[in-house]
Amino acid sequence: MIESARRGFAQFLALAVTLVFALAATTAPASAEGLFSQPRYAAIVVDASNGEVLYSKRADAQRFPASITKIMTLYLTFEALSTGRLKLTDRVPLSEHAYNQAPSKSTLRPGESLSVDDAMRIVAVHSANDIAVALAEKIGGSEPKFATLMTLRAQELGMANTRFLNANGLPDPRHVTTARDFAILARAVMRDYPQYFQYFGLRDCVVAGKVYQNHNHLLREPGYDGFKTGFTNAAGYNLVASAVRDNRRLITVVLGGSSAALRDETVQTLMNAGFSVMKRRELGEHTTIAQNIAEPDDSGPIQQSIEQGDGGRVGLTAVVVDSLHNTPIADQVSEDAVQDAIAAPAVKPHLRGRVTEARAEPCTAVSRHHGKTIRHTVACKGAKVQVAAAATADCSKKHGKAKKTCEHVAAKADKVQLAVAAPDCGSKHGKAKRTCERSEKKAPVREAKAAPAKAKPGRHAKRRHAEAA
Repeated sequence: MIESARRGFAQFLALAVTLVFALAATTAPASAEGLFSQPRYAAIVVDASNGEVLYSKRADAQRFPASITKIMTLYLTFEALSTGRLKLTDRVPLSEHAYNQAPSKSTLRPGESLSVDDAMRIVAVHSANDIAVALAEKIGGSEPKFATLMTLRAQELGMANTRFLNANGLPDPRHVTTARDFAILARAVMRDYPQYFQYFGLRDCVVAGKVYQNHNHLLREPGYDGFKTGFTNAAGYNLVASAVRDNRRLITVVLGGSSAALRDETVQTLMNAGFSVMKRRELGEHTTIAQNIAEPDDSGPIQQSIEQGDGGRVGLTAVVVDSLHNTPIADQVSEDAVQDAIAAPAVKPHLRGRVTEARAEPCTAVSRHHGKTIRHTVACKGAKVQVAAAATADCSKKHGKAKKTCEHVAAKADKVQLAVAAPDCGSKHGKAKRTCERSEKKAPVREAKAAPAKAKPGRHAKRRHAEAA
């Protein structure tokens, strides 16, 4: 009886294991579908030589272009260069409006300038939003006028479903395009201005002494030679790519990726299938890209959500989450900034600089961290002491945290802080370093009454003190 029960249990266990593996086998293709099943996914693959569409998926559905917008910004720059309205050596000044654009940005300050050549490089490689606007103002007089020129040129090129509202692709609910339209623009760049196409293939560039790396990692793969990435929260991860094999060139546009890696993988899948189809066609075989990739049916509604900068428009919204940290990615931040933020260690930047005189209020320490200027409210440090004489501070003109800090210090105006500034011993050596380290260990922090300094006793006071003794 017991033996029979054991055999029954073993059979049940074997059946359960079989069912588990069967379910795993049926669900595996769903996970392999990747980006194809995402509601924002839109893509197209075209033959660059004649414009033949080899594959399309929601190619005419409007999406947010994000930073691939800058392909049109540079197209109009190429046009200005070819007509003589611009020269590569002309200077492009950075206005206050351009400087106030969200990252990715250059390190230039308002009033500074760079050459047109450098401006095109940093826009193509680093996707610098501020320099894209500076170019727009240089060519069009203002960014809104330039955006109008962008839309007009798009219509002339046949980009029927595209409208531009700015030069860099930062979020605007009216700033829309399609995968097909950007395939048209990519072909127009190579057809009309082949002499400038190389800007979209730069892996890095040096502008104002700083090296910028291109976040289009496919440029490091064999055959890939150009075009642009883009990202905002509402758009997802976008990419326009060009690749050459066996003297054939394909252009692939993928919009709405949920991650940069998945977007790049999808572009490679489409490219590989596209080149395979072209080669097999020459051998007389009739096949398509869709027949050679694991892609589900094109069906199902696009779900609506409301995120920053998208205006709640149906079919054009989604939340993009950093899968590594499981946190939402800010809408206005470009893909470059997101990658830098993920790679950056979470360390507090070192504060630099000092105040050489007593102040009646907290001071600001300035530091640099990953190319960004960070300001911190700190107590005012002198060469030797820190004096918080807050009784003379006027807190009425301050607001928020600054006002609270001022009032807090004023409430303790009967005391002052005496603190020896901690030296930086890391750059010293030998005896100087040992002396510096001893000084650092002895740096005191103590309190004392804020009493006025007493006058030195005069001659008569000394005599009375001596007699009393």
